[in-house]
Amino acid sequence: MAARDRVLSCLIAGAQMIELRHLRHFMAVAEELSFRRAAERVHIDQTPLSRTVRDLEDRMGVALLIRKPRRLELTPAGAKLLDHARGLFLRLERIKRVIRETDARYREPLRIGADDSTVQPRLAECLTRWRELVPDIPVELTEMRPAELLAALRSEEMDAGFSFGLPDSEAIAQHVAWMSPIVALLPRAHELACREVVSLAELSSFPAIACSASYHPGLCQQMKAVRRRYSVAPTIVGEARTLTGYLTRVAAGLGVGVADADHMRALRRTDVVVVPLAEPVHFTTYVLHKHRRNGLPESLQRFLTHATALN
Repeated sequence: MAARDRVLSCLIAGAQMIELRHLRHFMAVAEELSFRRAAERVHIDQTPLSRTVRDLEDRMGVALLIRKPRRLELTPAGAKLLDHARGLFLRLERIKRVIRETDARYREPLRIGADDSTVQPRLAECLTRWRELVPDIPVELTEMRPAELLAALRSEEMDAGFSFGLPDSEAIAQHVAWMSPIVALLPRAHELACREVVSLAELSSFPAIACSASYHPGLCQQMKAVRRRYSVAPTIVGEARTLTGYLTRVAAGLGVGVADADHMRALRRTDVVVVPLAEPVHFTTYVLHKHRRNGLPESLQRFLTHATALN
């Protein structure tokens, strides 16, 4: 009988005797090829680890390791068992995830974080449609600053988030949810306030209010990209941390500004004049999630598909 067939037969015959800890400890030794490093990895002493691997070999009736004075080597049977053990633990994780999702579908909501500058009606529309389409998966919405949202996504305290963009992070995926035209914001007495449309060049000839890069990195990055594209460089005379502070400065005549049209429709400030821009520029709102080694939960994947289909 070939070595791989013998291993499979032994696995089947000894399935009731072999415990998961046997395979987990064997995997650590087989991947590290060192009892010392494997013991550190699984947080036990070398002696009981070696004993567990010996016990596994005895129960299966095959040699899994070649023990040499300075190193370990896998036998063909050991290599085959390592391959099957990896597949087994992967399948167990998938089973665990499916079971948790099935149970959580009726008890645990999707945890959604929203950048506190994202107050567009489109977000409410997204969540309202989700409730209509998938009433058995509720949503918990939490407002937070971009840095807090990034940390919450990384730690999986939030399942998904909405933002104008977060600092580059390999751990976080950012997908376009929707886009909204950029509009000019002017004090009521401003000379451009009576115009039906203004260009970026015209707007940039006046002192401007900027948003704080530390508080709104995504908005700042998007606005910088627009300025580079159209070669405009306004004189910045003030910086705001919040949207309320930004609009207050514009209304007080301290400078001109820009925002997305959806925000301004939601806020409807009477002390700030909104004028469309001549250029076809927009701000993008992203839906975010953490990359996960074993794939996304089905409920989260469904929500992401929903959110990115609204644009």
